[in-house]
Amino acid sequence: MSDRRRATQFEDLPEEIIVDQILIRLPSKDIGRCRAVSTSWRSATSTPQFMLEHRCRQPLLPIIDGQRKPSSYAFYTGAGASGQQLWPFLPGSETRYNALFASCDGFLIVNHGPQLYICNPVIRRHALLPLLLYGQGFVNIVIGFYRHHPTKDYRVLLVSQNYPKYSLHNLTVGSDESRHIKVTMPAVSLPSVEQKLLNGLINLRHCPPPVQHRGNLHWCPYGARDITEGGGDIIVFDTEAESFRWVRSPGQLCYNRKLFNMKGTLAFWGGLAPNFTVINVWVMQDYEAEIWAFKYRIDLSTVDSSRRLYTTSLKKKRKKKTPLDSTVTLFNDMAVLNDRELLIKFNGKHVLHCDIDGKFLGIVNLGTCQYQMSLTQHRFQESIVPIPYHGMQEEDEESPFYTGHV
Repeated sequence: MSDRRRATQFEDLPEEIIVDQILIRLPSKDIGRCRAVSTSWRSATSTPQFMLEHRCRQPLLPIIDGQRKPSSYAFYTGAGASGQQLWPFLPGSETRYNALFASCDGFLIVNHGPQLYICNPVIRRHALLPLLLYGQGFVNIVIGFYRHHPTKDYRVLLVSQNYPKYSLHNLTVGSDESRHIKVTMPAVSLPSVEQKLLNGLINLRHCPPPVQHRGNLHWCPYGARDITEGGGDIIVFDTEAESFRWVRSPGQLCYNRKLFNMKGTLAFWGGLAPNFTVINVWVMQDYEAEIWAFKYRIDLSTVDSSRRLYTTSLKKKRKKKTPLDSTVTLFNDMAVLNDRELLIKFNGKHVLHCDIDGKFLGIVNLGTCQYQMSLTQHRFQESIVPIPYHGMQEEDEESPFYTGHV
């Protein structure tokens, strides 16, 4: 059958079959190619309904900090047919570091120099976010990024510091002005507690990004009890009421702990000692009643290390291979991929892929090399949705926000 006849038969298919059954299933990169083939396909794949449904079909990819070498950040995709595991999307060097502050629905907030940008690395677009306060001594810290469900707007939650004064602000993406938010806790009648919480919000920049669940942002920072005065160790921000509250975690004695999202449920993992290899995982069984249920225990000391692995260093154009011991003697961090698979940073340097039974599935690498990396707890979902910004948007052909994937 000739290519011309195949094309004719494809074009004869009903539009709903082409759009709703074929195009919607394509990767983002192929959507871009289809848009260049046909004006009708370009129109069909550019509707808000199509773009949102396409994004919802994409997996949530963990973002790994490449420690500047060879990139600042990369998406973990798993081992595909090409063996590629990480796709770098922010360049890095010894003298320049692009920091990732937040992620939501395929949009990232990053810095380039002193400026903050919102970018979509899939469509290679970025826009400048206006700074809240200017002048010597002013610091603006991003502590949250979310979609406001009643208005469908994307909003950035920021703390402005001009020591010793702090203020909380909300910036709607697409707007040039921020809005001041008064820190309130309806369940607490003491103004001193609200002021202490406001002063402590600046420290959220040092903890993992908030977990979004049921329209709320959840943080589990170290030292939270000092802020909440023993009321709980998870800080919750209601994005609709714009008020705070706190809840208790299931493991009050955990030395290392993180919140995460497990298939739409708020979840928590933690260990009991500084140098531990056993992790307990809980899920929120009843969100309103704040009841946690134990899920499972992971013993990382059982991870199979029989396979001989190597790290590769490139010096003076010569490859030098060094044996890598994959035995987990020190657990540093974890990112959950699905019901059974995990990414584990171990021994202070490397990241491995294993399952909850301790089965070793591989070492995470960039190309053929294992670099020192960190797990950021940020997630990325590929999206072809344009940035909701009325100002000037720039297209990225090279740095500062370049990805070699799409």
